[in-house]
Amino acid sequence: MTSNTRVVVIGAGLAGVRLARRLGELGLPAVLIGDEEHTPYNRVLLAEVLAGRYTPEVIALPTPAELTRTRVTGIDRADRQVTCADGTVIAYDTLVLATGSNPVLPPLRGLFTPGRHELPEGVHAFRTMDDCLGLSEAVRPGARAVVIGGGLLGVSAARALAARGAQVVLAQQAERLMERQLDPSASRLVLRHLKDLGVEVHTECRVRDVRCVGGAVRSVEMADGYALDADLVVLACGVHPRVGLAQDAGLTVHKGIVVDDELRTSDPHIRAIGDCAQHAGNVYGLAAPALEQADVLAELLTRNDSARYTGTRALTRLTLASGTPFDLASFGEPTPRPGDDVIQLADATRGTYRKVVVRDDRLVGGVLVGELGTVGALARAWEGAEPLPTDGAPLLHLLTNDGGS
Repeated sequence: MTSNTRVVVIGAGLAGVRLARRLGELGLPAVLIGDEEHTPYNRVLLAEVLAGRYTPEVIALPTPAELTRTRVTGIDRADRQVTCADGTVIAYDTLVLATGSNPVLPPLRGLFTPGRHELPEGVHAFRTMDDCLGLSEAVRPGARAVVIGGGLLGVSAARALAARGAQVVLAQQAERLMERQLDPSASRLVLRHLKDLGVEVHTECRVRDVRCVGGAVRSVEMADGYALDADLVVLACGVHPRVGLAQDAGLTVHKGIVVDDELRTSDPHIRAIGDCAQHAGNVYGLAAPALEQADVLAELLTRNDSARYTGTRALTRLTLASGTPFDLASFGEPTPRPGDDVIQLADATRGTYRKVVVRDDRLVGGVLVGELGTVGALARAWEGAEPLPTDGAPLLHLLTNDGGS
């Protein structure tokens, strides 16, 4: 690319900030546009802010000098410019969409009333710094909080609220917690950890109604008619890619904005990275792929035309340090297929669990709860996809050697 190429990045989350910073380091300053009033921050650590362990300043990201705080309302592909809510028009040679994702708001009765698009008082999504600060202001010792959703986000939110002294109930529609990342044994350890913190957990239960009085939440009703009193309700039902700008501009969108190995959309002048992008059928929604995509695109836009993004072997890791420390990690395929070999180590007293799945002499997945000293070595063995020694001893060493990280 030539030095006068103008790169505009929409989205000041992890992916957008990483790209803008890397481009600046490589001699191609970019215009970064973010629609949040806060300094860009690491969204992964919001639960620690809610728990009171970190202040917002601690999770701030190093921000490039040219950050425009406004909301982009449209993309003019013919003239290669974007229009903003404040009337600003910004031209681009290359546009990068790093618009992230939005929280899923479940279709519950009482969540929205006719003519009103705001959530009722006391009902919070948990996706942005504003969500986090609103929850932090609202929670108090003894407050009755209901968290809807038992995935990674719901578990993090429930734990953080419990650390603030709230009486927390977590309602999960699936049969176990974090069912997308963990096997049943690991889920049981997460359940035990939450119960030890005083969190009441209901699995296989569907919330159908949010009851409000005077515009403020008062209770949550389950599908079986059972009602939970609530001063606070946290919606942790997952996220979906934020693709509205791309759709309005006529770009190809399936689950996310479709990109190729050069992270190019159906318009050759527009790229997409992070939670909003769909590569080879995958929308990752995780930090590691977003950062890897940003690094590859920085190379492509500056000095390395041969750089390609071929997908990320993503590891899900949750480390919660406030209160009673709790760590877990999951990678690959932790659920074995017929014929797979499985090695498991469990210590009920210490609340630790380690399991790996081997297929055709290769490590294909694993899950760890409790002490994660071995996760680095296991992740490297998995990412390398190299055949393992056939005697099994080195693999057992990987599971037990806490110096491996």
